[in-house]
Amino acid sequence: MKVTPALFPKPLPSLKLLLTGATVGPLVDSFHNQCLLEYNRNVIDVPTPSFLLAMSDSNIQESTSYILRSSTYIPPLLAIAYLILGGVLPRMISSIVEKSEMTETNESSKSASLRNKAILAVSTTALIIKLSELLETSAIMDNPNVNLLIMLSAALTQWAVLDGTLVSFITASIVSIGGPLSELPFVAYGFWTYLPEASDYFPLQNVDLDNISIAKQMLGEDYRNLALSSITGPCYFAVTMDAIALGRYFDEETE
Repeated sequence: MKVTPALFPKPLPSLKLLLTGATVGPLVDSFHNQCLLEYNRNVIDVPTPSFLLAMSDSNIQESTSYILRSSTYIPPLLAIAYLILGGVLPRMISSIVEKSEMTETNESSKSASLRNKAILAVSTTALIIKLSELLETSAIMDNPNVNLLIMLSAALTQWAVLDGTLVSFITASIVSIGGPLSELPFVAYGFWTYLPEASDYFPLQNVDLDNISIAKQMLGEDYRNLALSSITGPCYFAVTMDAIALGRYFDEETE
């Protein structure tokens, strides 16, 4: 029997997505943010334990002096992001793409499968984000286009192995484009700044917003020079995949 999901998740799965985004999200994000950006407001710094620093090469101790660098703004932002990416947006896409309708299966095996896929999705997303750090800091892999291709391949492999559905692909693809763009107001108002060596994407460089007052209010007069990193697109794709996997598992738990 075909089951068409509701457009919005139930309260308990929604709460679980919010809590996961607020806790797991910042930890996974911290795997690469030190080499991509610098937080400027309400910074959270967790220093690397001294015994770990002593084991590190002196040339990389400066970049590893913090085991976690984030901001108090990140947990609530990622909480909302996980709810939208894992609960709301896939349902909206699913309501449009008719082939996404699911069929009922054995409940116990289905729950176990969804749990395992959620664990694998979160784990592989962490690995993909760690890969972005390795590519950004590698002296050998210094071609942004090659790095982007590697990241895209990794993200698409994650989707093909763990999911493979059209709804997830469409959702993650939309987020991989819109996610980085959603950061522009935060960059404009100085919540965080992408490091010069990572800034290779200027989405508004050739866009004229001078006659759109609300856009200039949100992005500032210097909107054309707002810089992002292109490597974050595949990272958004991967994060969307683990949010969707978690959303499915949390939904099944409440059935």
